[in-house]
Amino acid sequence: MAKEGIGIVVGLLLLAATLFLGFIATENAILKISAIVFFSAALFSIYFFRDPVRTSPDIVGAVVSPADGKVVSIVKEHDIHIVKGPVTRVSIFLSVFNVHVNRIPISGKINFFRYKKGAFINAYKKDASEVNEQTIIGLESDGNKIVFKQIAGLIARRIVCHVREGNVVTRGEKFGIIKFGSRMDILLPENVEVKVNVNDRVKGGESVIGVFV
Repeated sequence: MAKEGIGIVVGLLLLAATLFLGFIATENAILKISAIVFFSAALFSIYFFRDPVRTSPDIVGAVVSPADGKVVSIVKEHDIHIVKGPVTRVSIFLSVFNVHVNRIPISGKINFFRYKKGAFINAYKKDASEVNEQTIIGLESDGNKIVFKQIAGLIARRIVCHVREGNVVTRGEKFGIIKFGSRMDILLPENVEVKVNVNDRVKGGESVIGVFV
């Protein structure tokens, strides 16, 4: 289980246990029902914060998906932060049933980090890439640059990111998590051949979404 979920699970289990002990002492049905609700929430949290082992493919120039989920958009746009030129934005929607641990797309050095406050509209909507709360991360490797964004959603209001400017990272390495439904965008420069299509399902750290050519 991802370490970010331990506190939540422990808290829910303690609350459920306290309510159940209260039920035993008083035989109050409301306490029993509440205990069951919080225990069920703890079980779901254990499922939500699962952290499966992932092995990145040994492919030269591969860009792996930074998140599990469904590809909902592939569009051309212009990046002003790191690439400073044309890019292809691949947007991945994470439902509450997806693994939410985020992974590094390519090995290299973080050369840009910015936290941007914003709204919390449904992460499935195209406007979420611009208006929602997010972290923007730039990564450079042998002169190649990419950008990826952790984007909060309607339910997800907690972005956790463990990398900052200057960090050296490895492809497939865990770097953060977005709690309870969200979106991940990755901006690929023109010298990356995109290998996914809209509606494809991808796995963070494993699925190849592009290859530098």
